[in-house]
Amino acid sequence: MTIDTASLGIPEDAMRRLAEMRPGQPGALFTSDLSVNEFLLVREAGFRPLGLVLGSSIYHVGIQIGRWSKNMEMDTLSQAMYHARELAMTRMEAEAAALGAAGIVGVRLDIEFKEFGNDLAEFVAVGTAVVADDGSSWRNNQGQPFTSDLSGQDFWTLVQAGYAPLGMVMGSCVYHIAHQGAFKAMGNVGRNVEIPQYTEALYDARELAMSRMQAEAEQLQAEGIVGVQLLALPHRWGGHTTEFFAVGTAVRPLRADHVIAKPQLTLPLTDR
Repeated sequence: MTIDTASLGIPEDAMRRLAEMRPGQPGALFTSDLSVNEFLLVREAGFRPLGLVLGSSIYHVGIQIGRWSKNMEMDTLSQAMYHARELAMTRMEAEAAALGAAGIVGVRLDIEFKEFGNDLAEFVAVGTAVVADDGSSWRNNQGQPFTSDLSGQDFWTLVQAGYAPLGMVMGSCVYHIAHQGAFKAMGNVGRNVEIPQYTEALYDARELAMSRMQAEAEQLQAEGIVGVQLLALPHRWGGHTTEFFAVGTAVRPLRADHVIAKPQLTLPLTDR
């Protein structure tokens, strides 16, 4: 499958770097942000690193004002955060596809607001592209290299258990939490009492993020999602507006009758 990397915004310098790492090129060497232990376990799982791949997007996050006394999702901000991450992930996947990779392991997805512009944030996706030693294809049902934020150790364990990663799935929700009226706030002074509007707001926001992550997994025809993280990210929107971000790795069984392979343990000499 031919990837139009130019239309995805991948710079020429990146393409030259990828060309030098492509298997079969004289003097080609791989780069990786895997630790030594992770590298060895990825190799043990039957994969060979091809190179570090990344995607970046500097995005202007629009302005949206929430109603002071109402719990509500900030649709404009939710869409901005979601689209910016998708751009970074898509460009990272395109770099991996250009290398002929089966997938990407150890993916990190970071965000940093920049000082040189108001409401500007850089979204960066970084991981190590890998290829299967036996040449088999591990791409997902969309024809893309799999992506996974699992560590090298967890990736090895997943494969040993008879499962394959399909892709990183995520859901985002930027939510405005209503302010509490002055009289009601004063009435709670010195009391142990639940604040229902706060509970409902945080519950609703997390549910929206989780349901969107699950919808992405369903599109990949996954059996489930492992390693889920549910994060509350304050960013720069003030104390009453926050982003809830759910992310995990969608997985599928390698075969219908898969059997979990038990790792072989070597006992110390003193225990034999």
